Amino acid sequence: MIPVDGDFILKVAPRFSGIKEEAQSRIVGKISAVFAPTLDSYAINTKLRIAHFMGQVTHECAGFRTTEEFASGAAYEGREDLGNVEKGDGKRYKGRGLIQLTGRANYRHIGEELSLPLEDNPELAAEPVTSLKIACEYWKSRHINAAADVDNLIKATKLVNGGLNGLEDRRQYLQKAKTALANIEGIRVALNEGGNTVVLRRGSFGDAVIELQELLKTKGYNIAIDNDFGPATELAVMMFQKQNDLVVDGIVGRNTWELLRA
Repeated sequence: MIPVDGDFILKVAPRFSGIKEEAQSRIVGKISAVFAPTLDSYAINTKLRIAHFMGQVTHECAGFRTTEEFASGAAYEGREDLGNVEKGDGKRYKGRGLIQLTGRANYRHIGEELSLPLEDNPELAAEPVTSLKIACEYWKSRHINAAADVDNLIKATKLVNGGLNGLEDRRQYLQKAKTALANIEGIRVALNEGGNTVVLRRGSFGDAVIELQELLKTKGYNIAIDNDFGPATELAVMMFQKQNDLVVDGIVGRNTWELLRA
């Protein structure tokens, strides 16, 4: 499993300021710890597949600053082809997800696939982790891995968008993703039974970093629990690794996690 996380996402996505930055940080922070294992579970697990996924998704969700379309959804009212047969369905089932899910019928179908009540509670689709899974479900249903495997941006874009809207934007994100992936060491880590083991390193952030910092705190390392894998956390990890005869690299992989959680 290639250890892509929030730090990787922010190397690809555009950077914002103010309210837009807050929205992006909230979304990326929520999905950071589960990003790699979620993609891996959908076989988006090679550098080309991940790069193309990032190229498409980063454009679709406006640089990871929204999980919901900006329009009201009123334009979908009465669209029987989307299953919008009841009054208010257009706004109720507006586009949500990193690749937008639209229409009552699609909410019902993806809800069944994810075992979530999306038809009854459509706002759940905008929750960051669910929005990531929705994008992955769409990716799988359209067999976009095949286009990624031959590095075909045109075909991948048509499968996602139906046309070539935003092609140059998608091309730039694809290239940034390829560059970021080239700089990631080929770390492999086996998931534990709970499915939460992810590789962390300096620059990572999110819920898994909080768990790491709390565990280091219980081991006697005086660090802040601030959701940010910075230099102090890295130093504590390296000290822990040295004291436990592990490879001292500051990277929290399977062996380091197992001893921290022991």
